[in-house]
Amino acid sequence: MSGLSDNTRGAVLMTVAMAAFVLNDTCMKLVTADLPLFQTIFLRGVLATAGIALVALRTGGLRLALVRADARLVGLRCAGEVLATGAFLIALRHMPLANLSAIMQSLPLFITLAAALFLGERVGWRRMSAILIGFAGVMLVIRPGTEGFDVWALVGLFSVLSVVLRDLSTRRLSHRAPTGAVAFLSSAAVALSAGAASAIEGWEVPAPGAAVLVVTAAGFLIVGYITVIMATRTGDVGVVAPFRYTTLVFAILAGAAVWGQFPDLLTLAGAAIIVASGIYTFQRERALARRAPPPPAPPGAA
Repeated sequence: MSGLSDNTRGAVLMTVAMAAFVLNDTCMKLVTADLPLFQTIFLRGVLATAGIALVALRTGGLRLALVRADARLVGLRCAGEVLATGAFLIALRHMPLANLSAIMQSLPLFITLAAALFLGERVGWRRMSAILIGFAGVMLVIRPGTEGFDVWALVGLFSVLSVVLRDLSTRRLSHRAPTGAVAFLSSAAVALSAGAASAIEGWEVPAPGAAVLVVTAAGFLIVGYITVIMATRTGDVGVVAPFRYTTLVFAILAGAAVWGQFPDLLTLAGAAIIVASGIYTFQRERALARRAPPPPAPPGAA
């Protein structure tokens, strides 16, 4: 990709990351049909944590000493990661991948709203309108009170709220907290929590095919983690970040190819509304950030 611009490279990397995450989800949905859920999460978590640790060691980012404020925030982030992973994979066992992916696309809207409610960030009427429209799209996907309602969609929505806790905690971390260490601790927390839960749920000896799927899922998860970090550090964030929504396209393709499932028109309409609202909200935030006055120079600066 040496001949590409930074924006193009960033967009390609973000698209690769989203494809890797969907392939990880596909493998997990397949394998949890045969293996106990928490055993599967634990096995994948051990492999993924080891891979993240190796990458962090090679880049010098595995420094686990954190100041007290960061340690508290990392604890909250780990709790959000554990809850989000468990809820997402529980929902994934019981509902189509594309439908769950559509619900997960509402994450930027929830983060913007939560930042306004809990972090005091200002949200004007345009972004608030986009958030409300996006939530209407979520209702089209979930459809409470109708024949198409799926209770597992609420579990998926709980996963979104848990990711909000994770991401808001991440926002508050200081620059002294190494990215590699934060990712390692979060991954380890998921693996340890799943290991504890699997002791209650029970274990089964994985068949060779199931073992291959677990290893493959862990590999795709590591690729996703690495490429999404590379993408966010390459090119303009206003160009690269919207490519996160390609995950919905990949989820639809995977659901159709592997399970013969294709979302109905209401789900597609809701997903389109969610994506459009999210992109508008993000671009509006970028425009406001560009208009904001620069921070004052520190005392004594020339």
